[in-house]
Amino acid sequence: MSFIPFLQAASASASGGLAGMFLPFLLIIVIMYFFMIRPQNKKQKEMEKMLSALKKGDKVVTIGGIHGVVSSVKENTIIVKVDDDCKIEFNRTAISSVIDPEAEAKAKAEKEAKEAAIAEKKAAKAKKSKKAEAEVSAETVADTDSTK
Repeated sequence: MSFIPFLQAASASASGGLAGMFLPFLLIIVIMYFFMIRPQNKKQKEMEKMLSALKKGDKVVTIGGIHGVVSSVKENTIIVKVDDDCKIEFNRTAISSVIDPEAEAKAKAEKEAKEAAIAEKKAAKAKKSKKAEAEVSAETVADTDSTK
């Protein structure tokens, strides 16, 4: 039987290569920890910190997309004022984010600045095209005069 020595050689090399076989699995676990597990834990801690810091008057957005202002805070729930006469009670975990008024004002200012820059570019482009049209019409007038 010619393949019995082959099997013996394979079993001898497998015992030495066992560490080499587990090294890729160990690397995959380490990579998963740094790219998946650790960032998720950081995000969860930030969320818990945000929920514990909720106070009356904060503007919030729920996981369902409802925007409102915190009316009162209880141990496990908060009451969100959605409209003048409408208050809804939510679990703290139902809050997805707190809207920062400073960040909201900054975003609005940036949006207005972008719109102003776009309007300025359009005005410059329109002015440039009018100037080009004037040059073309002057050339056509000059061409018609020279042909006469």
